[in-house]
Amino acid sequence: MELAYYSDYAVRLVNTEEPGRGKDTLTSVEAVRELFGANQEAARRATDADLTRFRGVRGRLRAVFEAADGGDEELAVNLLNSLLLEFPVSPQISGHDHRDDDGRPLWHMHLADHPSNATAGYAAIAAMGLAFHLTEYGVDRLGLCEAAPCRNAYLDTSTNRSRRYCSDRCATRANVAAYRARKRLEAERPGRPESTGPTGRTADSSQATTAVTER
Repeated sequence: MELAYYSDYAVRLVNTEEPGRGKDTLTSVEAVRELFGANQEAARRATDADLTRFRGVRGRLRAVFEAADGGDEELAVNLLNSLLLEFPVSPQISGHDHRDDDGRPLWHMHLADHPSNATAGYAAIAAMGLAFHLTEYGVDRLGLCEAAPCRNAYLDTSTNRSRRYCSDRCATRANVAAYRARKRLEAERPGRPESTGPTGRTADSSQATTAVTER
């Protein structure tokens, strides 16, 4: 398993809140446990006290994405380094549950944490995964969705560094909004003739928009 895989821990936590919409799904210990995914052993350590601690880590991780998205590489790295220092992990070679056709272990790097609480364990893995992703692909691969008011975090894994939205849905919404705004400006332009088709509809009204998938 590539260590950059763990960066998804950071994305999942950051996206439990949508400040622009006033939404926050991190409201219970059950929501905290869901963030661990298949790592149910770690999830079971979560208690009500972790709720506040998780929100604190979430804000610090979002700050990393905001700095990266704003082009401040040094700030993004410094913020991430502070998390790495506070929440250390122990890299280990592991082969559990991964075997080749001959039954031999498929050795890979695994992040083992030794936390005092569930928050420390999750934060350690999220920060280390994000650090591996940043150093492997670049700071500019950490972004925030441009489809306002979303601003969800995402990791750009596109070949040409072109991703701008967190999902296909946001990409579609942004493209439709841009199309409509462009047509409004054209309609308001003085002296602009409107061409009509055989049905009497304007040519512009018959145009279809195609969402661009930014992955």
